[in-house]
Amino acid sequence: MLLREFKTPQGVLCASATQISRVVEPEVAAAFTRGAEESVVDRTSEWLQGADRHLIALGDVQYPPQLLELEGPPTVFYAIGNPEWLRRPAIGVVGSRNATSQGIADAESFSRALSAAGLTIVSGLAHGIDAAAHRGGLHEAGSTVAVMGTGPDRVYPRANEALAREIVAHGCLVSEFPLGTRPAAGNFPRRNRLISGLARAVLVVQAAEESGSLITARLAAEQGRDVFALPGSIHSPLAKGCHKLIKEGAKLVDDVDDILSELGVAPRAGLKRAPAPSHFLLAAMGFDALTVDEILARTGTTFASIAVELSALEIDGRIEALAGGRYQQVVSR
Repeated sequence: MLLREFKTPQGVLCASATQISRVVEPEVAAAFTRGAEESVVDRTSEWLQGADRHLIALGDVQYPPQLLELEGPPTVFYAIGNPEWLRRPAIGVVGSRNATSQGIADAESFSRALSAAGLTIVSGLAHGIDAAAHRGGLHEAGSTVAVMGTGPDRVYPRANEALAREIVAHGCLVSEFPLGTRPAAGNFPRRNRLISGLARAVLVVQAAEESGSLITARLAAEQGRDVFALPGSIHSPLAKGCHKLIKEGAKLVDDVDDILSELGVAPRAGLKRAPAPSHFLLAAMGFDALTVDEILARTGTTFASIAVELSALEIDGRIEALAGGRYQQVVSR
């Protein structure tokens, strides 16, 4: 309301208390009259003296134009790294924090190929699919942008601190939260609207039926972005969310070219199809998630021999044990 009335943040800040009180509620007008706490301003100003740290506001040249399409664009946000990455063609890649090895491999390989085609990978710096997407983006020319659910001075989860440093060096970290903001449940849906807002489309790799990634996909659809989803096994809980999105109109993809052609981007590096499995057990399993009993029925061998082969293949990283006593082949793309 204030921006509509006074046009710019500077216009709001220069308006008198009387002018502001005519536009907004008394408590908001009182907050503007009080002004910012000096300690917060001093601490923020000091933090911004560090290398590659930026404070970007509405109206700044560096403000990403695609965020202006949002119903509630951030008035101001922090960027660490090169903010030019925020203005380039991008795709959001999101999914489960508790992803399977196959999901992580798919997220990284799809992101790498999309980055090679010139798209910047935008994700949320979380465990699982997000981290894999950032790694894939960093491998190629499109690089990556991480939108944080904390203040810009806090990396969450801590396990991704090294990844965050690499993103600062070769991409960009973004946060609209004040310094010192800790991770809280309400921060992440708010962060998700910026992931989809910065991107031309969103790809969901693995997601449970109640996954937060579905929030990002819903926001993307509301913002007029394309939504893509990777299908999975009907037995996998982590495929339920993607299947739900596909039923609701998301585009099913099983190859990166499906995305690039939809977005009108010429591929520079595609994904290679996996060669046919040579091991008899992998050939029998295909790509289904199977119990030991189901594997026995397909192979006709003994439990003892199957147990030995399953252990060896799991150690080699060629199959993965899933919830519910099932096993699934891991495809190396």
